[in-house]
Amino acid sequence: MSLAKLAVPALILLVAGGCARTGEIAEGGITAVRSVCPRVGVPVGTGDLTTFNPADSRDSTAIDVTAVLTNVASTCDDASDQVVTNVTFDVLASRPQPGPARDVTLPYFITVVRGGSSVVAKRVHPLTVHFADGQVRAQVSGQASATVSRAAASLPEDVRKRLTEKRKAGDQAAAMDPLADPAIRSAVQAATFEALVGFQLTEDQLKYNATR
Repeated sequence: MSLAKLAVPALILLVAGGCARTGEIAEGGITAVRSVCPRVGVPVGTGDLTTFNPADSRDSTAIDVTAVLTNVASTCDDASDQVVTNVTFDVLASRPQPGPARDVTLPYFITVVRGGSSVVAKRVHPLTVHFADGQVRAQVSGQASATVSRAAASLPEDVRKRLTEKRKAGDQAAAMDPLADPAIRSAVQAATFEALVGFQLTEDQLKYNATR
């Protein structure tokens, strides 16, 4: 479910509040500002949902409702020991033919993933889309929140020093990427969190998304 990996060759990670900007060329390498706020995204294969009528059909003529989760945005409050991320998004839904007014409830989840693979929390919520009489398209906004411990999302001091120490050209250490050290890489992964949102799909719906 991880959307990106943090290990980048010749990368110096600066603790949030450092003097350099993301992507800036600095003495010793390229800087990247690291935050205790989790990265936010949509896991592959969970941003689309298709329902059928009858439910066991997969014929295109049996499509009942399709929906897309989009416009994902987030805000992060990292002022306390608990880092709270609020995620907002839109769901755009459609039905093949006009019909009477109808409400369709679509389940979505928010999950907290640690180290790119370990799910540490997950909640599922319902979201109701309203089709007006005679309309084939509908839109609704959704939101969710995730909480991460600041202590868990912070790097140990010795790891911080290894990652932020200046390396001068010609020094033996300058040619060594700190993230090549398994211990450093493991510590960075353990302190890296993602807050991911998507539709709560059945196994059949996941297979449909993967093969359509």
